[in-house]
Parts: sequence; structure tokens; C-alpha cells
Amino acid sequence: MKKYALWGGMAFALVVLVLSITNASWLAPYPAGAPKQITHRAFAPQVRQAWEEGCLATRIETPYHRHLPNTRDSILRADRMGGWMIEVDAQLTGDGEIVLLTEDNLDCATDGTGLVGETALADIQTLDAGYGYQVQDEAGTRYPFRGKGAVIPTLGEIARAIPRQARLMVHLKSDDLALADGVAKALKAIDRDPQKTGDAFYGSAAGVARIKELYPDVWAFNPEQARQCTADYTLTGWTGMVPSSCENGTMIIALDDQSLLWGWPNRLIARLEGAGAEILIEAPGIAATSEVNGVDLPEQLTEIPSSFNGYVWTDDAFTTLPALIPSFDRRTQKEIDASQAALERRRAQ
Repeated sequence: MKKYALWGGMAFALVVLVLSITNASWLAPYPAGAPKQITHRAFAPQVRQAWEEGCLATRIETPYHRHLPNTRDSILRADRMGGWMIEVDAQLTGDGEIVLLTEDNLDCATDGTGLVGETALADIQTLDAGYGYQVQDEAGTRYPFRGKGAVIPTLGEIARAIPRQARLMVHLKSDDLALADGVAKALKAIDRDPQKTGDAFYGSAAGVARIKELYPDVWAFNPEQARQCTADYTLTGWTGMVPSSCENGTMIIALDDQSLLWGWPNRLIARLEGAGAEILIEAPGIAATSEVNGVDLPEQLTEIPSSFNGYVWTDDAFTTLPALIPSFDRRTQKEIDASQAALERRRAQ
């Protein structure tokens, strides 16, 4: 009996040794490159209880910058401050144009009524894009963006206005294939090829599949499928094999789940690069399966390994971009002071 126990112990020790070597991060090549931030909705007001259903514009924090999501000013400044990709929300209008707006109900953030998909572009572009944003606190209800001249742009207008080296991450806000086709049509109209410019896409599985048909070499992902890749690798990554759900796909890693992944970071990065897959880091906590949970505190960036060269999804790029790329910080002292005060309030909560 002792003999069998001894052999069993030796076999177990050998397995542990082999797994340790196979999944050793320090034995893998050091990844080339640096973390790349994706700025969710460019620069936008922070939202309280963002995971809850309903109109986001009605529960924003006290603003600490002038920018609204998906607007020209916000997108251009996010690019100037070092955003690797600027995330925008694409929707189809009633007359087949592509506009950039988060909510599909015009009653939420604008002074219009009805659905974006049932309203003509000409009518949408007369609306006040900041009308419905409101702050509710002990001082009452305030509308800090109302009447400031914010308008809803089209995808074509933004893609034409951004610098040639800027990249967009286009969120397909519905699973209607007409939206994916409309996005492609809008980009083609201004001679912008996402496969050459490095633009990317995410959204429903059907919408992403359609984009991949149109642009086979572009990065496009569905968050549910990306999380399936992560779950599959967590179970089987010890073998050194990349699951089929990750092949040419995307893996989403929450900051507090990094330790669960075999070979993290360098070995895992090498494996996914070999499988043609991208890695996207999100904030800790539970996110809606169809969304990505953005980092909103600069100190969260310190939890990312120094060798990581993938993407980081950020909800408050106005504070996280300067933390990662201080040389691109073009904020005024007033904006810096307001940002710091907002961060302290968020940390206290």
C-alpha cells in the first residue's frame, strides 16, 4: 500500500510540475506593445447605477467636463488625449441613415419624442442632444447640458471629421442586419475601409456575423461569445490548448478574474495571439452579458500587468487616459481639479 501511495504521490508531483512549466508566464516571450484604451462613448458624464434599466441621462453624476457621449467635440477630444479606439453607438434612422446616439428612445436624452428608428434624420438633427441630461441631488434637479448646442451626428460626419489615424469602435445598437449594412454603406460613402483604418465593431451575434461577412479581416466581437471564450479557457486552459470559442475571437477578462486564467499574462497572450484572438480587460464586478463593464478609476489601471498589450475598456477616459498617457493630457487646471473632486466622490461611494 505504501508503495502505491509513493508512486501516486510522485505521479501527482510530476503532473503539477508539467502544468507549472506548461503554463509558466515567465517562460513565455515578453509581449510587444502596451495597453490600448477603448474610450466608451468617447467622453461622457458618469452614470449612477449604470446597470439599472431605464434612461441613463436622468441619473448622471455632477459633470466635471463639458462633453456628451457620441458628439463630435467629445470624440475628437478623446482621440487627441490618446484614446486608441473611440467607442460610438450606431443606430438606424427611419430613413436609413446612421446616427450616433446611446438611447433608442428620443424622449430620454433629447427634446424629441418617439424612436430613432421611426424618425427621419432631418428631424433628429434639429434636436438638442443634451436636453434630457439631469443631475438630482440635495440641491434639486438640474439640467447642465440643456441648451448648450449639442447635436446628434451621423457616423459619416464623424468618420470624416476624425484624423486619418483615429480608430472607431462601432457599437451596433440592434440585431437588425439593416443596421450593419447601413454602417458599411455610410463608411463606403466616404471611402473609409475599416480593415485599413483599424476600426472595430461589437454588438449582437447576428450583427457581428454580418460585419465579418462584409469585412473578414476586421475585429468584431459579441460580448456573450467573448465571455464564453473566457469561461471555456478557464476550464481547459491548463492543457495549453486554446478552445474553439476563442479561435479568431475575443476574450473579456475582468480585473478581479485575472488569477483564474492559465498562463496569465504572458503565456496566455502568446496563446491567443497564435489563435488570432484579442484580449479585452474590463472592470471588476458583474456586467450585463451584452455590455462591457468599463474601468472608471485610474488606480484600477495599476492592477493590469505591465506586459499586457491588449485592450482596456474605460468608462471614464477623461481621468484614465491621462493616468496612462500623461504626455497627452490637455485638460485645463479647472478640469483637472473637477476631475479629482469627482474621483474622490466616486471612491467614497
